[in-house]
Amino acid sequence: MSSSTPRAAGDSRTYLPSPETESEIQKFTEFLESLATAPSERPALVGPHNEEIPLPQDAFEVLLQVYEAMRRGLAIHVAPLNAQLTTQEAADYLGISRPTLVKLLESGSITFTKPGRHRYVRLDDLIAYAESVRARRTESLDTLARDAEDEGLYGVLDSPPPQTR
Repeated sequence: MSSSTPRAAGDSRTYLPSPETESEIQKFTEFLESLATAPSERPALVGPHNEEIPLPQDAFEVLLQVYEAMRRGLAIHVAPLNAQLTTQEAADYLGISRPTLVKLLESGSITFTKPGRHRYVRLDDLIAYAESVRARRTESLDTLARDAEDEGLYGVLDSPPPQTR
């Protein structure tokens, strides 16, 4: 899982769980989960001279998520993200084209800065936009499901739809 060469903070890397470390990953994940259920006990790292360094809550949550994914056999890709993204990076994050993102920026749906010729989007604004879209979709689907149930449409097609000519 790990490399013997230290990596710079700006490097990107994908980690694949190996079958040899499966039991270690399982044991470590269970340990992390036990710490998550005991909020009064704050996890810490122990240095080579027994100095303890408290682990920030955000770092603990990242570790828990990483090891849970690895326990399920999933690869983990670690890449730093700038707080300010280019329009292409922001579009990639949302899974849309750059021209579509630019339309969202220009319409005011997502805030951005334009210190010169280029637009930049703050990561937290992008995350907030993605969450609001997800919430609107969920609300719309819930409304459609309630309307279908109110109209009795769930029982209408117990068989294949009729053939039309």
